[in-house]
Amino acid sequence: MNDFPQAYHLTFGTYGTRLHGDERGTVQRSMNKPGDPILGKCEQWEQMETRLLKFPRVLLSLDQRLTTQEAIPAICSRGGWTFVACAARGDHVHTVLRATSDGKAVRRWLKRWVGEILSSRWPMVAGATWWAECGSNKWVWTDDYLQNVYDYVEQQRTMNENG
Repeated sequence: MNDFPQAYHLTFGTYGTRLHGDERGTVQRSMNKPGDPILGKCEQWEQMETRLLKFPRVLLSLDQRLTTQEAIPAICSRGGWTFVACAARGDHVHTVLRATSDGKAVRRWLKRWVGEILSSRWPMVAGATWWAECGSNKWVWTDDYLQNVYDYVEQQRTMNENG
């Protein structure tokens, strides 16, 4: 069996937009086990997390989303990865790519390089960041799953173009 999946579906959020306790529900990573329920809205938890923010939340403008989408194929080439698809939304970015590297490391480099490109056009205050601390790394092992992920990300991308 191959040591790496045929692709990764990497997702990362913008800074301060996905806080524990918000209406979408949350998972406490340090206490999460497969099958545990998602925790519902908790205003106190969300307020506490909001107070811990060091900078304002980041929501990507349409220009910033399009810049991100235009940059990711070249970033994949720079990293030695094969671009499959990407979509940048106001509060998160999806990327599907092929890599024979650790997915978490790929996600870290992707966030860094996209952030550098965005900062070159839209400078941030010292110490601020475009991205939330973590993100999602889904391993894509089958052709069916790859097609489903591709279709989903393309749907997200076309949402930018249609408003």
